[in-house]
Amino acid sequence: MGLLRNRGPEGPRYTMREKMFSIGDDFWIERDGERAFKVNGKALRIRDTFVLESAGGEELYTIQERKLSVRDKMAIEHDGKTVATIKKALITPLRERYSIEVEGGEDMEAKGNIVDHEFEIKRGGDKVAEISKRWFRVRDTYGVEVAPEQNDALILACTVCIDQMGRG
Repeated sequence: MGLLRNRGPEGPRYTMREKMFSIGDDFWIERDGERAFKVNGKALRIRDTFVLESAGGEELYTIQERKLSVRDKMAIEHDGKTVATIKKALITPLRERYSIEVEGGEDMEAKGNIVDHEFEIKRGGDKVAEISKRWFRVRDTYGVEVAPEQNDALILACTVCIDQMGRG
């Protein structure tokens, strides 16, 4: 991977399975072949709900679809409080953009080819994560490389939202 190398030391790299998580399904996010986070698809809910858990089962973030909005929107919550809101911002033939409003922090945006899992997440013009399928030969697998000193769990929760929203 190493596409963030121009920003100093490489950050952690995670492996995700493309479109493998849906409501009622659980999915592991791996780092260096080890289970790092679990995406728990909560079944029997009115709206799409996922819970990002640590490998030990601690609930880190709840990810919920917001049904009563004009544009696609998902919220990431921690302890019942919204920490980030992801909105589909712009669609062009080859690139999509999502705005990521972070409560109490600097907002981010995701831009690129979301459907093909080739996009970046930036904050203030600086790349905080890169998502790509090019790094893997395994079908239906993509990677998430997070820049050093970022909140990996929040970046991965944003990636889950974008993947889910990019399906529809």
